[in-house]
Amino acid sequence: MHTVFLRYLDEVARQGSIRKAATVLNVTSTSVNRKIIQVEEQLGVRLLDRSPEGVELTTSGRIILEHCRKTLYDFEQAQALLGDIRGLKTGHLNIQAIDSAAFSFLPKVLEQFSGAHPGISLSINVGMHDEVMQCVVNGEADIGIGFTKMMHPDLRIIAQKPAPFGAILSVDHPLAERSSITVEDLSAYALVATPRARGRNSIVDQEIANVSSMLKTQMFTNTLSIAKQAILSKQVVGIYTKIGFLDEIEDRTLKFVPIADTALSNYRMGVFVSASTSVDLLKGLFLGTIERVLRTVDFA
Repeated sequence: MHTVFLRYLDEVARQGSIRKAATVLNVTSTSVNRKIIQVEEQLGVRLLDRSPEGVELTTSGRIILEHCRKTLYDFEQAQALLGDIRGLKTGHLNIQAIDSAAFSFLPKVLEQFSGAHPGISLSINVGMHDEVMQCVVNGEADIGIGFTKMMHPDLRIIAQKPAPFGAILSVDHPLAERSSITVEDLSAYALVATPRARGRNSIVDQEIANVSSMLKTQMFTNTLSIAKQAILSKQVVGIYTKIGFLDEIEDRTLKFVPIADTALSNYRMGVFVSASTSVDLLKGLFLGTIERVLRTVDFA
């Protein structure tokens, strides 16, 4: 049943007459009647009781009419939404993201979104995972991008993807050819660590507290770019996800080796919003872009 039939049956029901409906629709009565008969034959039921005085819906006709009107309403709503999207020329969004997302993933999102909606301005800020969550909870950011394992109860996850932690090391490192390693394997090497927003402990320290004492952290930094340069220069090894090192891993200047048998393998990276606010059109457009990009990247 296509749009023409939907409009025909709806108007016939309103007018109680095929002839009057045809006049309103600016088509011939024969066209209206033929289309309805065609659908009646397809369904194997009568939709109209016809008489010289006019037409009346059968029980089957009332059921189909309800479907017709719902479909027409949904279609009109979709048309209105598309009109809103086309007419969206200005607006502003505040985005808060973990540092690693700013290196490869977020730039891809921004390129696609800004290309499609050049009139929308964006504020982009990066921070530790705790800071990202708190900014969204406090209303300082519209959208957060970060880890979704230990979420604040006032946040709602929109989309996420596995992003396990592993060792990030130079391609000629002694552990580079291993398919997986243990925390104990890293105990012989100097590490770089990124502390959390509160306290000196990192996510890694939290998750492997029982064995982290055997690790030798030589460098602490809250900026992934410094950690990355230290790893590239072969000074240290990092325990991170792939997220901030996608380009280097693809170029084969760095290697990612999964760490087996720890809670670090259960992390996910995703996008979230406040649970107390609705997703309006502007947020929805940006979130849709993030979801599309998420489908194209591999963090595992």
